[in-house]
Amino acid sequence: MSPTNRRVCQAILYEIGAVAMVTPILSVAFDAEVSTTLPLSVLMATIALVWNYIFNALFERWEKNQIAKGRSWRRRLVHGAGFEGGLVLVLVPLTAYWLDITLLQALLAEIGLLATFFVYAIIFTWAFDKIFGLPISAQDRSA
Repeated sequence: MSPTNRRVCQAILYEIGAVAMVTPILSVAFDAEVSTTLPLSVLMATIALVWNYIFNALFERWEKNQIAKGRSWRRRLVHGAGFEGGLVLVLVPLTAYWLDITLLQALLAEIGLLATFFVYAIIFTWAFDKIFGLPISAQDRSA
């Protein structure tokens, strides 16, 4: 699979899972109707989808220049932290506005979602790599 097709496939599958998880979590946490949280989840997933593509392109560019190839758990942790950290900057104000809550409440909600998605991102990427193989940037080409 080409790097571009791989990134698009990975991002779309990741966000489908994200919407399925976030919608009920937000509904329960904020006692809100699914009719309110589903559109928010889809908007958040769309933002994350764009960020996912950009972040993975940047990460793979960095990864390609690393001496150690492959994806250790340490590298996967760095990947997950970088991806989720970038989302906080956009999603906290969006969540506060959409649910009509304070930035602090939105930040606390986002921290809860980040903890969930940090684990989800690492497991999802591991499973995706197992099914589709490592990207070219992580393969040892010296053999």
